[in-house]
Amino acid sequence: MNAKALLLALLASVSFGAFAQARAPVAPEVVVYKTATCTCCKLWVKHLQTSGFSVQVHDVRDLKPVRQRVGIPARLAACHTAEVGGYFVEGHVPAEDIKRLLRERPVAKGVTVPGMPAGSPGMEVRSGKVTPYDVLLVANDGRSSVFSRHGH
Repeated sequence: MNAKALLLALLASVSFGAFAQARAPVAPEVVVYKTATCTCCKLWVKHLQTSGFSVQVHDVRDLKPVRQRVGIPARLAACHTAEVGGYFVEGHVPAEDIKRLLRERPVAKGVTVPGMPAGSPGMEVRSGKVTPYDVLLVANDGRSSVFSRHGH
């Protein structure tokens, strides 16, 4: 291949790469509601950002009205609430599970990790140990089922 052909091939490759990158879907913004003093919530937001999500944070005094509005059953509540792509995300749900939720688009209200399990995103411990926990998918009727398992 001569120099001119090589240069044209290189330019075509770069142009195609830029076009593909410009057309790549952008992850929807995650809107997070948390209390101002919650350190683990801040760490979870950072986890989402380092996983490629754009995040808008709202510090609120009381999460109960937000949870009621999006339909989170009280028994499945955690320490922060988020909304993304028409779903709620409650608690320390890993970014990989949020991406799966948005990719698969199940008929549901959202996903939750009730409580605050050690080792979940934002609740990491020095030892690296993960207390086994499940991410639950919450159906429109409020029933839940296991969406994914971690640390088992």
